[in-house]
Amino acid sequence: MENGSSSGDNKSSPKPIRCKAAVCRKAGEPLVMEEIMVAPPQAYEVRIRIICTALCHSDVTFWKLQVPPACFPRILGHEAIGIVESVGENVKEVVEGDTVLPTFMSDCGECVDCKSHKSNLCSKFPFKVSPWMPRYENSSRFTDLNGQTLFHFLNVSSFSEYTVLDVANVVKIDSSIPPSRACLLSCGISTGVGAAWETAKVKQGSTVVIFGLGSIGLAVAEGARLCGASRIIGVDINPAKFQVGKKFGVTEFVNSLTCENRRVSEVINEMTGGGADYCFECVGSSSLVEEAYAFCRKGWGKTITLGVDKPGSQICLNSSDVLHQGKILMGSLFGGLKAKTHIPLLLKRYLNNELELDKFVTHEIKFEDKGTSHWGHTNVTNQYSFINDNKRLSLKHLSPTQGPRRTTCWTESSLFLRSFKASSRGNKHEYYHLSKSLGWTKRRSKPLNDGRPLPASHQSEASII
Repeated sequence: MENGSSSGDNKSSPKPIRCKAAVCRKAGEPLVMEEIMVAPPQAYEVRIRIICTALCHSDVTFWKLQVPPACFPRILGHEAIGIVESVGENVKEVVEGDTVLPTFMSDCGECVDCKSHKSNLCSKFPFKVSPWMPRYENSSRFTDLNGQTLFHFLNVSSFSEYTVLDVANVVKIDSSIPPSRACLLSCGISTGVGAAWETAKVKQGSTVVIFGLGSIGLAVAEGARLCGASRIIGVDINPAKFQVGKKFGVTEFVNSLTCENRRVSEVINEMTGGGADYCFECVGSSSLVEEAYAFCRKGWGKTITLGVDKPGSQICLNSSDVLHQGKILMGSLFGGLKAKTHIPLLLKRYLNNELELDKFVTHEIKFEDKGTSHWGHTNVTNQYSFINDNKRLSLKHLSPTQGPRRTTCWTESSLFLRSFKASSRGNKHEYYHLSKSLGWTKRRSKPLNDGRPLPASHQSEASII
């Protein structure tokens, strides 16, 4: 076994890589940690080594889904950060060794839509939940050791030590930014912050209502806070989320289960004196979109839907209301952000201590199988975490008790997990050793943004074939 970067003539002729991946073989069944083959990148493609990946609720949705566009076996995961290991022909944006964020939304920079400031919906590579590479239909870069094709997911497939992406789906970033923070902008946090900032263009002093205070809803609150909203009202069925939401700028809370015989829209309309300026549906329910539209302010209110609903779900609105009330209903993919333009801007705001990414991460676990019977974490609201049982990796839904944010999974083969803390001397991270009894032992500390490459003991191993 040697490290997952080649030497000698491999720069001009990348070879297949044998590495580990968490493979979803059947809907709803535990992911199987197994060795796979990752093919070299073709023209306009990039092969990257995943440093760490976060678990997004969309992964769980498609893990459980049994109807198209579900397909198996598949490598899930789409919120991550990695290092470019090799590039195919005609790739000029990145080179080997660059730090990149993979994104499920393509940004080719060539089509009419990508050149326009009005849309982030690439027309050259339209968004779809395809099992293939975006530029090469019916083509996968993954196979298992028996030669069976493994399907891609959302153009990324980050639950693998190595993956291949189209160059339209990678964004080069500053390598000094903490990976477990930067990876959040690969999907979820960009989606929520962008929905408030770019899609809705929330104005200072406005009133915002957020339906669903999961990680996306909290990211919307963070975006609304950055835009200067004066009131941010969270709507959820879990009262514990209000305390969490306060950290993200939520000023008021409505528990939809305690509205008695009144609709939530009636309560919100009363609270806001006629409706909110901006309403965000972050759950993925057509009925909640209708409800959010109902308590949106007539004349200028905007309702933005971000949640992923079941295939075939429909929204039913009264045509007279649409005509007479002058409201706006719009969808928002990836927060309306152009990945290669807006992600660097969000990272700059993070470095300037404006965008607070640290508070989104609740747990960090290790990707590699060490045979430990339980890698799960408790007390995470509406969050799914990995449970590593021998060589099977499960996605387990945990009881809603605290804050619904992100679990990041490190793919380095190290014996340490990282727990990030803020100190009066600046941001630092401390290494902790995870004992067999799952107890924590502090080992050492070093600067968070030191920019140095990971030591060899912290890098994943892979075979170059």
